[in-house]
Amino acid sequence: MDQYSILGRIGEGAHGIVFKAKHIETGETVALKKVALRKLEDGIPNQALREIKALQEIEDNPYVVKLKNVFPHGAGFVLVFEFMLSDLSEVIRNSDRPLTESQVKGYMMMLLKGVAFCHENSIMHRDLKPANLLISSTGHLKIADFGLARVYSNEGGRLYSHQVATRWYRAPELLYGQNNDEGVDLWAVGCIFGELLNNSPLFPGENDIEQLCCVLRVLGTPNEKIWPEITELPDYNKITFKENPPIPLEQIVPDASLQAVDLLKRFLVYPARKRSTARQALLHPYFFTEPLPAHHSELPILQRGGKRSRQRLQHPYEFTVDQPLEDSLVEPELIAAHCGSLS
Repeated sequence: MDQYSILGRIGEGAHGIVFKAKHIETGETVALKKVALRKLEDGIPNQALREIKALQEIEDNPYVVKLKNVFPHGAGFVLVFEFMLSDLSEVIRNSDRPLTESQVKGYMMMLLKGVAFCHENSIMHRDLKPANLLISSTGHLKIADFGLARVYSNEGGRLYSHQVATRWYRAPELLYGQNNDEGVDLWAVGCIFGELLNNSPLFPGENDIEQLCCVLRVLGTPNEKIWPEITELPDYNKITFKENPPIPLEQIVPDASLQAVDLLKRFLVYPARKRSTARQALLHPYFFTEPLPAHHSELPILQRGGKRSRQRLQHPYEFTVDQPLEDSLVEPELIAAHCGSLS
């Protein structure tokens, strides 16, 4: 720590405190995440290890936040990240005016390039959301917070927890208890895209049951015809919803272009295997028609700590601690009441 001069405290998570700091010798501004080991902990917290492992597996990439160094400090250790000015959630909520189509395309291109790079390097992020997409002082978007990430094998066979992803961006198969694959990231990309188009979240459920209701209200009640694997999901028989037809996505994102809606449809589909990959999405006509994606220098720059949004924004360098899934064993009347409240 003697190498750094602390400039201020900028965030706090379950596993550490984040500081803005300057490297004394080089003058470089960085973010320091100090992780303290609790007395009862047996070694380094799993989430910290996952983040370190995932970021060390990734070579330098302009669309992934750079972990510059890790070193021991006191009873814990410090992760040194490149300093980023803001995050996409603050841009969405605090911009003076809605994002233009060109700006949305610019952000989406950077997000998709980052996701494609992660997946091509066998890394599932598993917690993509606007608060984990950092924005630099030059307008570049970079994926951050790999505390729930997994480095997976193409050989398959390994099971991963379904208790991942912040609820609003959580894929429906996770809500039904399925162990996940990279499809959960692609669903989250669709949710982020919709939020950029509407300037508000697509599926803002207050609990896991209502989250499913939000999704089913838009995409319709799933069945074996449109989602053949649904009957195999662990919680499929524990929860029942009334039949509900889908709502055209054109009504959900009314100001979006036809090509934007078409791309959104390619992410927000029930079977994970049918979702567009990030690399495929980058070739969609949406990105090659006027207006073209904005250059990063044309994107809004928002100082952290600007206008306050209605919900507390998690600092992007914080480790994610997601709430456990609520029990799916709920009476049908209660489920119907939740769904009815959304109509």
